[in-house]
Amino acid sequence: MRLMPKAKMRKIGLAPSCAQWSAALVVLLVSSGLLTGDVGAEERAQPIKIGVLTESWGPTPPVVGLRDGLLELGYRENEQFVIGVRFTQGDMAALPAAARELIQQKVDIVFADNDNAAKAAQMATSRIPIVFAGVRDPLGLGLIQSFARPGGNITGVTHLDLELGPKRLELFHEIIPGLKRVLFPYDPTNVSAVAAARIYREAARRLGVELVEQAVQTLEEAQAILTQVRKDEVDGILKPPPVSLNIPGFILETTGKRGIPTMFDAAFWAEQGGLASYGPDFYASGRQAARLVDKILKGTKPAEIPVEVNSKIEFVINLKVAKALGLTVAPEVLYRADRLIR
Repeated sequence: MRLMPKAKMRKIGLAPSCAQWSAALVVLLVSSGLLTGDVGAEERAQPIKIGVLTESWGPTPPVVGLRDGLLELGYRENEQFVIGVRFTQGDMAALPAAARELIQQKVDIVFADNDNAAKAAQMATSRIPIVFAGVRDPLGLGLIQSFARPGGNITGVTHLDLELGPKRLELFHEIIPGLKRVLFPYDPTNVSAVAAARIYREAARRLGVELVEQAVQTLEEAQAILTQVRKDEVDGILKPPPVSLNIPGFILETTGKRGIPTMFDAAFWAEQGGLASYGPDFYASGRQAARLVDKILKGTKPAEIPVEVNSKIEFVINLKVAKALGLTVAPEVLYRADRLIR
């Protein structure tokens, strides 16, 4: 897995279809644009350059949310700001080099869309402002000194994804009353994935569910495990927190090809073919982060901008997938869903 060639720019669009995430998507740098428009900032000769760092396959929901949030604040795309996305296609080890390349390209702000990207950005620069979204524990990761006064050159939006793990598994059990064995494939080198495994392990014990933990070391191993698992071996599959090793993409393929129900941590995955999701609205995290970018552009230092929490949680059920799997979801469970995909 290698980084795509640098310095290519394309127009930003919606996040790529994750149904195709097992293949490399041909988006490298995404061009948008940034500086305050009608919000009182002085016009500049050149647009502000925001460098996005992600281990995904292209623009993610937080990135799209950031762009949309800036537009709502009055910033003019391509005139006042440009957004360049550098992604590593699930390769966590490539993030430090990708972060350094963004710094070498003289971006004005770095935007990181998850834990690993934020840490890589922090290691790459102590000077350029960094704004993160989708980070689970910025204090524990050493990104900030405190939520009220982050310190250094970094601030952002966090969420409570790991804390939602027990409720996520409980909802999965309610959707599928016969849920007894749940496969949880994860990257053991990822701190968030290991923490999620521990949380799911305890929640499964309380629910009387067997958590089938499967640590995978390579993309090929993840693909082999998820393409070979059979419906009579497990009753469902849980997505781990990160996208490393393309595990989420392989889980989606398993839903369609093997007919195994899946539960994800964000609505984006349910929209792409997962059975259900319960977790933070990552698009909303990006929009929320746009306000922090706005403050930086108006002169406030990241060290003085409090880290915000995205409290918007969504429970989504894909009824088309349920029908394809032959599942009838109980009316009381459907009633609790925030959104039904028909």
